[in-house]
Amino acid sequence: MTNAPDNQLRLLFWETTAGCNLECVHCRRIDVSKQLMKSDLTTAESLDFVTRLADYAKPILVLSGGEPLFRPDIFDIAAHARERGLAVALATNGTLITEPVAQKIVAAGVRRVAISIDGADETTHDAFRRQPGSLAAALNGFRHLKRLGMSMQINCTVTKHNVHQIDTLYAMARDLGADALHLFMLVPVGCGVQIAESSMLPAEEYERVLNWMYDKSKLSELHLKATCAPHYFRIQHQRKTANREPRTVNRPGMEAMTKGCLAGSAICFVSHTGDVFPCGYLPVPAGNIRRQTMADIWNNSPVFQRLRDDSQLEGKCGCCEFKKVCMGCRARAFYEEDGNYMAEEPYCSYEPKRMQHPHG
Repeated sequence: MTNAPDNQLRLLFWETTAGCNLECVHCRRIDVSKQLMKSDLTTAESLDFVTRLADYAKPILVLSGGEPLFRPDIFDIAAHARERGLAVALATNGTLITEPVAQKIVAAGVRRVAISIDGADETTHDAFRRQPGSLAAALNGFRHLKRLGMSMQINCTVTKHNVHQIDTLYAMARDLGADALHLFMLVPVGCGVQIAESSMLPAEEYERVLNWMYDKSKLSELHLKATCAPHYFRIQHQRKTANREPRTVNRPGMEAMTKGCLAGSAICFVSHTGDVFPCGYLPVPAGNIRRQTMADIWNNSPVFQRLRDDSQLEGKCGCCEFKKVCMGCRARAFYEEDGNYMAEEPYCSYEPKRMQHPHG
């Protein structure tokens, strides 16, 4: 079984609250509240979690939600994490970032802020986010932080509603001065289940978008990253081999890239109630930080152990020559194959060269 020393916790996404001011059509949650929820970790629990996490490992800690800026103590949590030696990032919809809020984010020691932009114009973005004016507010928030010298990232969920705008979205991110553009491929979870049939790109279109992304990466204008699209790493390998290009050297810190699906092997997700999952889109619990330490969960969870064992991959993922750099999206497999998160990636058009499938 693959449980090598390199299975280090490098990135932890923490849903600090389920409260949010928007009602996005693709949200991973179906129970978003317009206010803080009583089941959120308290301030004391949050600070204790950060302390124990930092004593065990030094991952990049991404404070997300819901909308993390709903929490009045989010700046104290971020500052505490920084003091304990953790690199802190903030993932937000951006609409609540006024100039004073931007100053508090910077003062708390946040290293990078990711703002979600899901359309190149107000009509597209605001419809996806279900709030008129949300694009304008998000861009204002972006500019407030950029003026203060914050490292900025734009996250974009690519679906049928905006795939025709990816060139414009790329240009927007570049012109705004973003350091990074992360493209998320929709995973049918939460509200995303309801729009999956109408919004998810077919496998061939994913392939086209990921090849487009590789071409754009060659320009070195932005750091580009495909999220929930592990087959990008297969495409990257194929393109580099075909062009006889040198292998990519991993970037440090916020831009570290290793392979496709890292769920349970380098990243994990902690919910607002303390449940720990392999990622934010794979609802298979591995433990709860209210009852266990992060060290215990990370080292001993059977769920994480299974995800680290690529010999358990099924279908064409199991016999694919690129499985070690890709792994397929375990969350999409979960939803397409009735909870079997080791099944083959359903939105990959590649056919492995080895046709004998080890698991049928």
